[in-house]
Amino acid sequence: MTLRELLPQTDATDEIRGIACDSRRVAPGFLFFAFAGKKADGAAFAAQALERGAVAVAGESPRPEGFPGRWIQVEHGRRALATAARAFYGRPDERLGISGITGTNGKTTSSYILDSILRAAGKTTALIGTIEYRLGGKAVAAVNTTPESLELFRMFAELEAAGGTHATMEVSSHALALGRVYGIRFHVAVFTNLTRDHLDFHGTMEDYFDAKRTLFEGAGAPPPAFAVLNDDDPYGREIQVGPGTETIHYGLHMGAQVRAVNVHSGFDGLRFEIQRGSLRIPVVSPLPGRMNVYNILAAWCAASSYAIPPETAVRGIAECRAVPGRFEKVEAGQPFLVVVDYAHTDDALRNVISVARALHPKRVLTLFGCGGDRDRTKRPLMGAAAAELSDFVVLTSDNPRSEDPLAIMNDAMVGLGRHDTPHVAEPDREKAIRLVLERAEPGDIVVLAGKGHETYQILKDRTILLDDREVARRVLHEMGYQA
Repeated sequence: MTLRELLPQTDATDEIRGIACDSRRVAPGFLFFAFAGKKADGAAFAAQALERGAVAVAGESPRPEGFPGRWIQVEHGRRALATAARAFYGRPDERLGISGITGTNGKTTSSYILDSILRAAGKTTALIGTIEYRLGGKAVAAVNTTPESLELFRMFAELEAAGGTHATMEVSSHALALGRVYGIRFHVAVFTNLTRDHLDFHGTMEDYFDAKRTLFEGAGAPPPAFAVLNDDDPYGREIQVGPGTETIHYGLHMGAQVRAVNVHSGFDGLRFEIQRGSLRIPVVSPLPGRMNVYNILAAWCAASSYAIPPETAVRGIAECRAVPGRFEKVEAGQPFLVVVDYAHTDDALRNVISVARALHPKRVLTLFGCGGDRDRTKRPLMGAAAAELSDFVVLTSDNPRSEDPLAIMNDAMVGLGRHDTPHVAEPDREKAIRLVLERAEPGDIVVLAGKGHETYQILKDRTILLDDREVARRVLHEMGYQA
């Protein structure tokens, strides 16, 4: 493919053999995109890309002084990258059924359920999100919730080449704001909810919401054919779609098009009926809690946009038995329940503790921390949420990054101190997990919140291995329990 076909603003007709936005991945004949990242400006690596055989470099800034190769200035680096990548890989999004799920909470679980439904329908699928990127039977750990457009279009092309038909992806607000999903044709876009998060990046809730709703406007592409919106969420009710988009509203209240009725939640999961008009479909899921009712409804509605039969969707819901790090049980023969969850906002923390409460334990013991270099204003809110709903709280560290862990914990302690709930503070997360497990009694539920599926702890000067599930399992074994 020629350079002119990838970037119409240039007259160059050089044959392009590949595209890269990481100079280490450049090979002879490649087009290199140089744009500012978190830690460095890609323009600084333009010379290296040239040395590795790049035909041309595209960037937002003017041609660097003394740069010896072809430089193409573009208005928006990531949008230009997305446009070029889409053309290079043959526009696979025009032939695949692509589902985009956005919102603060529930994206991962909703995407797992939808993917399970699609696979129950016999589809070969891709799943792209916070935990992993999965294409057919192959999976790799995720780097970002939503990868760069170049990686996305490459995966779409691989999926199509493997006979795949559907891709389900989490779409983060960062990806929407930065243009990582620019130009992608989504068949269906799903909105789960919006609560306080990522204000260190967006600044205000209004800007955060504005980023989310661009998914429904079709950034650089036509709007999605279907929009699935949580009608119980005030932000979900604010989203406006164009005349070419069919809207499906879901929720628990009487006015929702698709709603859950006769909901029963217990230790073994959920039983309820999905009602749409006069149709009622019984559903059984091993995933517990009210929050998973919403996730199932979201996935069900998205699946209906593909005309998947209800009986197939029911089977797919039942076959989604667990999502890594989402109310994931740690079992070692102990007489109390231990669960690990990714909850790292005050709303998510309330949700997961409420799920534990609904199981009618003797007590709920909660361990949590707040991330460093992130929105400080949610820290006291998280402390208040943990204290309000728990019987005992352990405050600890959760990826402190460049900040002092004790300073982060002091911020959270402001909210924690508003209640009389017994609590302790222990900055060493492994010691904190041991502490909360040693306090547990038969019939209790211990919630280890914040890290979920993550297997590391990011400190100021290094990243260390730390998996809440493995630490909890080891401590329980040392306490004498055996599965």
